[in-house]
Amino acid sequence: MSVRRGPRLSLEELAPYLLPAIRYPLSAPRQDQERIADSGKREADQPPAPLDWRKLFGNDHPVELEIGFGKGLFLLNAAETCPHVNFAGVEIVRKYQLFTATRLAKRGLTNVRVACADVRLFLPACAMASLQAVHVYFPDPWWKKRHHKRRVFTAEFVKECARVLRPGGQLHAVTDVEEYAGIMAALLAEQSALRPLPVPEVHEPSHDLDYLTNFERKFRKQGKPIYRMHYERSEVIF
Repeated sequence: MSVRRGPRLSLEELAPYLLPAIRYPLSAPRQDQERIADSGKREADQPPAPLDWRKLFGNDHPVELEIGFGKGLFLLNAAETCPHVNFAGVEIVRKYQLFTATRLAKRGLTNVRVACADVRLFLPACAMASLQAVHVYFPDPWWKKRHHKRRVFTAEFVKECARVLRPGGQLHAVTDVEEYAGIMAALLAEQSALRPLPVPEVHEPSHDLDYLTNFERKFRKQGKPIYRMHYERSEVIF
């Protein structure tokens, strides 16, 4: 039996949900510029312009960012639950940006914007202390040792997260990989601008979409251990 899908939305219809592309700065490593060019994106000819959340959302509501949103389950649920919070998402895979934007458009969730970009470029384009929260759920562990350099969690990444969080802002991180969880926890502990908080209690889902992400649903149903981290931005001045 075939599954009938609704009509595909045009880029014009999705445009209100799409954040502008973040260009590569001239100072980016050449291999990064070549990689982004090979994937069909433009090389940068100038540093990324700072994101103006008020202009992008049309209001002064607090903003939360999800890094690596995949198929967008967290953004959909969070936007519906917290209509007076703005949510932004950054995802390096273009098809997931469009897939998630389509889900948002069909639900009329106007408090979400999604970007297709490398987070190493996206975070520097966020103003200091401009975010209420940063969410990083099940980042790619890049299993092979020679690929570990591609992991999103690095000392520089944690430093950038602390920079963009406002005082009292929170960083939520989750992984199913024990080894990666240890690295993430160590990097977070080394950042003086962040302090650990108790991990929020995990609720029992009431339906199949009542999970943090698709990965959480998969791993919880498999009975796999999940490692959760919760940190708060202190008053440290950068």
